[in-house]
Amino acid sequence: MKRIRAVLFAFLTLAAASGQALAEASLVMVEEKGCVWCARWDDQIAPIYPKTEAGRTAPLRRIDIRADTPADLTFSRSLRFTPTFVLMVDGQEISRIEGYPGEDFFWGVLEKMMFDAKLMLPPNGS
Repeated sequence: MKRIRAVLFAFLTLAAASGQALAEASLVMVEEKGCVWCARWDDQIAPIYPKTEAGRTAPLRRIDIRADTPADLTFSRSLRFTPTFVLMVDGQEISRIEGYPGEDFFWGVLEKMMFDAKLMLPPNGS
């Protein structure tokens, strides 16, 4: 029991010291009605996204490009294209993907963005 407590304490101490580990992350999908590429993303990625490490780390949040920007989100520049995927940490934009050229590109770039933001391990696991 003491060993379990020691391991748990070490983990919590490390998580608190890293700062980002306790941050609230989300992936904002900026979309609009009739967007063909948004529909393609919905077909190819949306069903599996919440089941992935990325989806559990940064849950998807959808906003319409024509709607007012939610008060709890701050984007680094204007939103002009759909779909645009914006990685947010504590309501602040960290990085973005503009457009959707296919699932292989999407997953690779998203994993790199999340690694750079210290939200997950490198894509190759090292």
